[in-house]
Amino acid sequence: MKKLKLLTTALLISSLFLSTGCSKHTNTVSATSETTSIADSNNNVSVETNNDLEDVGKVDVEKGLFNVELTIPANFVGEQTQQELNKMCEEKGYKSITLNDDGSATYVLTKQQHKEMMEELKNTINSTMAEMVGSEDYPNYTDVTANEDFTEFEITTKSSELAMAESFSVLAFYMYGGMYHVFNGTAVDNITVKFINSDTGEVISATNSKDMGK
Repeated sequence: MKKLKLLTTALLISSLFLSTGCSKHTNTVSATSETTSIADSNNNVSVETNNDLEDVGKVDVEKGLFNVELTIPANFVGEQTQQELNKMCEEKGYKSITLNDDGSATYVLTKQQHKEMMEELKNTINSTMAEMVGSEDYPNYTDVTANEDFTEFEITTKSSELAMAESFSVLAFYMYGGMYHVFNGTAVDNITVKFINSDTGEVISATNSKDMGK
Protein backbone atom coordinates (compact mmCIF):
# COMPACT_ATOMS: atom_id res chain seq x y z
CA MET A 1 0.00 0.00 0.00
CA LYS A 2 1.40 3.38 -0.99
CA LYS A 3 1.11 6.11 1.65
CA LEU A 4 0.07 9.50 0.37
CA LYS A 5 1.18 12.34 2.69
CA LEU A 6 -1.24 15.09 1.68
CA LEU A 7 -0.26 17.68 4.25
CA THR A 8 3.37 18.51 3.56
CA THR A 9 3.66 20.51 6.77
CA ALA A 10 7.30 19.69 7.42
CA LEU A 11 8.35 21.09 4.03
CA LEU A 12 6.48 24.35 4.52
CA ILE A 13 7.56 24.85 8.12
CA SER A 14 11.19 24.13 7.21
CA SER A 15 11.07 26.82 4.54
CA LEU A 16 9.76 29.29 7.10
CA PHE A 17 12.65 28.65 9.44
CA LEU A 18 15.01 29.87 6.75
CA SER A 19 13.36 33.28 7.21
CA THR A 20 10.75 33.75 9.94
CA GLY A 21 8.41 36.30 11.59
CA CYS A 22 4.68 37.47 12.35
CA SER A 23 1.63 39.26 14.65
CA LYS A 24 -0.40 38.64 17.81
CA HIS A 25 -3.53 36.92 16.69
CA THR A 26 -3.31 33.32 18.00
CA ASN A 27 -5.15 32.12 14.92
CA THR A 28 -6.33 28.51 14.79
CA VAL A 29 -6.47 26.19 11.81
CA SER A 30 -9.65 24.12 11.98
CA ALA A 31 -8.70 20.59 10.99
CA THR A 32 -8.54 17.18 12.59
CA SER A 33 -5.38 16.20 14.47
CA GLU A 34 -6.15 12.49 14.36
CA THR A 35 -4.46 10.04 11.99
CA THR A 36 -6.76 8.73 9.26
CA SER A 37 -5.96 5.81 6.96
CA ILE A 38 -8.21 4.96 4.02
CA ALA A 39 -7.57 2.36 1.36
CA ASP A 40 -8.95 2.53 -2.16
CA SER A 41 -9.28 -0.93 -3.71
CA ASN A 42 -8.17 0.44 -7.07
CA ASN A 43 -5.46 2.89 -6.07
CA ASN A 44 -4.26 1.37 -2.77
CA VAL A 45 -3.90 4.79 -1.19
CA SER A 46 -3.47 5.49 2.49
CA VAL A 47 -4.13 9.10 3.50
CA GLU A 48 -2.71 10.47 6.73
CA THR A 49 -3.28 13.64 8.70
CA ASN A 50 -1.42 14.27 11.95
CA ASN A 51 -0.82 16.49 14.92
CA ASP A 52 1.20 18.96 12.83
CA LEU A 53 -2.14 20.52 11.91
CA GLU A 54 -2.91 21.23 15.54
CA ASP A 55 0.57 22.64 16.15
CA VAL A 56 0.38 25.02 13.21
CA GLY A 57 -2.73 26.46 14.83
CA LYS A 58 -0.66 27.22 17.95
CA VAL A 59 1.67 29.59 16.13
CA ASP A 60 1.39 32.98 17.82
CA VAL A 61 1.93 36.18 15.85
CA GLU A 62 2.27 39.76 17.06
CA LYS A 63 2.86 42.78 14.83
CA GLY A 64 4.34 45.86 16.44
CA LEU A 65 5.09 49.28 15.01
CA PHE A 66 8.51 48.25 13.68
CA ASN A 67 8.93 44.56 14.46
CA VAL A 68 7.03 41.30 14.06
CA GLU A 69 7.13 38.61 16.76
CA LEU A 70 6.52 34.95 15.96
CA THR A 71 6.28 32.19 18.57
CA ILE A 72 6.61 28.68 17.16
CA PRO A 73 5.48 25.53 19.05
CA ALA A 74 8.07 23.18 20.53
CA ASN A 75 7.34 20.40 18.03
CA PHE A 76 8.59 22.60 15.19
CA VAL A 77 11.61 23.83 17.14
CA GLY A 78 12.77 20.28 17.76
CA GLU A 79 16.04 19.77 19.61
CA GLN A 80 17.59 23.10 18.68
CA THR A 81 19.53 24.72 21.51
CA GLN A 82 19.70 28.41 22.33
CA GLN A 83 23.23 28.42 20.96
CA GLU A 84 22.04 27.02 17.64
CA LEU A 85 19.19 29.53 17.51
CA ASN A 86 21.64 32.35 18.23
CA LYS A 87 23.76 31.21 15.29
CA MET A 88 20.72 31.13 13.02
CA CYS A 89 19.69 34.54 14.26
CA GLU A 90 23.09 35.99 13.40
CA GLU A 91 23.17 34.34 9.98
CA LYS A 92 19.68 35.56 9.08
CA GLY A 93 20.03 38.99 10.62
CA TYR A 94 16.97 38.61 12.85
CA LYS A 95 16.53 40.82 15.90
CA SER A 96 16.49 37.83 18.26
CA ILE A 97 15.44 34.21 18.69
CA THR A 98 14.62 33.09 22.23
CA LEU A 99 14.16 29.48 23.33
CA ASN A 100 11.30 29.51 25.84
CA ASP A 101 10.89 27.30 28.92
CA ASP A 102 8.14 25.24 27.24
CA GLY A 103 10.37 24.43 24.25
CA SER A 104 8.77 26.95 21.91
CA ALA A 105 10.89 29.65 20.28
CA THR A 106 10.10 33.33 19.80
CA TYR A 107 11.52 35.05 16.73
CA VAL A 108 11.67 38.84 16.51
CA LEU A 109 12.01 40.18 12.95
CA THR A 110 11.74 43.43 11.12
CA LYS A 111 8.58 43.95 9.10
CA GLN A 112 10.64 43.60 5.92
CA GLN A 113 11.94 40.21 7.07
CA HIS A 114 8.40 39.09 7.81
CA LYS A 115 7.32 40.22 4.37
CA GLU A 116 10.15 38.20 2.83
CA MET A 117 9.12 35.17 4.91
CA MET A 118 5.57 35.39 3.65
CA GLU A 119 6.82 35.62 0.07
CA GLU A 120 8.91 32.50 0.66
CA LEU A 121 5.92 30.67 2.10
CA LYS A 122 3.79 31.77 -0.86
CA ASN A 123 6.42 30.53 -3.31
CA THR A 124 6.72 27.22 -1.48
CA ILE A 125 2.96 26.62 -1.53
CA ASN A 126 2.78 27.49 -5.25
CA SER A 127 5.73 25.22 -6.00
CA THR A 128 4.18 22.37 -4.03
CA MET A 129 0.90 22.76 -5.91
CA ALA A 130 2.70 22.82 -9.26
CA GLU A 131 4.40 19.53 -8.41
CA MET A 132 0.98 17.92 -7.91
CA VAL A 133 0.10 18.37 -11.60
CA GLY A 134 0.46 15.08 -13.48
CA SER A 135 2.30 13.51 -10.55
CA GLU A 136 2.16 9.85 -9.59
CA ASP A 137 -0.37 10.64 -6.87
CA TYR A 138 -2.46 12.99 -9.03
CA PRO A 139 -2.04 11.81 -12.65
CA ASN A 140 -5.29 13.48 -13.75
CA TYR A 141 -4.49 16.97 -12.46
CA THR A 142 -3.74 19.35 -15.34
CA ASP A 143 -3.56 22.59 -13.35
CA VAL A 144 -3.64 23.69 -9.70
CA THR A 145 -3.97 27.40 -8.88
CA ALA A 146 -4.94 29.66 -5.98
CA ASN A 147 -5.84 33.29 -5.53
CA GLU A 148 -3.44 35.77 -3.92
CA ASP A 149 -4.30 35.01 -0.29
CA PHE A 150 -4.92 31.26 -0.71
CA THR A 151 -8.61 31.37 0.16
CA GLU A 152 -9.72 29.99 -3.23
CA PHE A 153 -8.18 26.98 -4.95
CA GLU A 154 -9.04 25.65 -8.42
CA ILE A 155 -7.93 22.22 -9.58
CA THR A 156 -8.41 21.27 -13.22
CA THR A 157 -8.59 17.51 -13.68
CA LYS A 158 -9.27 14.99 -16.44
CA SER A 159 -11.52 13.17 -13.98
CA SER A 160 -15.28 13.31 -14.34
CA GLU A 161 -15.60 11.93 -10.82
CA LEU A 162 -13.00 12.47 -8.12
CA ALA A 163 -10.81 9.55 -7.10
CA MET A 164 -10.19 9.04 -3.40
CA ALA A 165 -6.76 10.68 -3.50
CA GLU A 166 -8.23 13.70 -5.29
CA SER A 167 -11.03 14.02 -2.75
CA PHE A 168 -8.62 13.94 0.16
CA SER A 169 -6.29 16.48 -1.41
CA VAL A 170 -8.89 19.04 -0.30
CA LEU A 171 -7.39 18.74 3.19
CA ALA A 172 -4.01 19.80 1.84
CA PHE A 173 -5.48 22.93 0.26
CA TYR A 174 -7.30 23.81 3.48
CA MET A 175 -3.95 23.37 5.23
CA TYR A 176 -2.06 25.60 2.82
CA GLY A 177 -4.61 28.39 3.09
CA GLY A 178 -4.85 28.11 6.85
CA MET A 179 -1.09 28.05 7.29
CA TYR A 180 -0.63 31.14 5.14
CA HIS A 181 -3.04 33.16 7.26
CA VAL A 182 -1.74 31.85 10.58
CA PHE A 183 1.80 32.96 9.80
CA ASN A 184 0.53 36.22 8.34
CA GLY A 185 -1.39 37.00 11.52
CA THR A 186 -4.68 37.35 9.67
CA ALA A 187 -8.03 35.69 10.23
CA VAL A 188 -9.65 33.54 7.55
CA ASP A 189 -13.33 32.55 7.65
CA ASN A 190 -13.42 30.12 4.75
CA ILE A 191 -11.28 28.38 2.15
CA THR A 192 -12.96 27.18 -1.05
CA VAL A 193 -11.67 24.31 -3.20
CA LYS A 194 -13.15 23.71 -6.67
CA PHE A 195 -12.45 20.82 -9.03
CA ILE A 196 -13.09 21.53 -12.71
CA ASN A 197 -13.24 18.99 -15.52
CA SER A 198 -10.60 19.90 -18.11
CA ASP A 199 -12.71 18.79 -21.08
CA THR A 200 -16.08 20.33 -20.24
CA GLY A 201 -15.15 23.17 -17.89
CA GLU A 202 -17.81 21.86 -15.52
CA VAL A 203 -17.34 22.27 -11.77
CA ILE A 204 -17.53 18.68 -10.54
CA SER A 205 -16.91 19.45 -6.87
CA ALA A 206 -16.84 22.53 -4.63
CA THR A 207 -16.08 22.37 -0.92
CA ASN A 208 -15.69 24.96 1.85
CA SER A 209 -13.56 24.66 4.98
CA LYS A 210 -16.32 26.30 7.06
CA ASP A 211 -18.47 23.23 6.41
CA MET A 212 -15.99 20.79 7.97
CA GLY A 213 -17.53 18.90 10.85
CA LYS A 214 -21.12 19.67 9.84
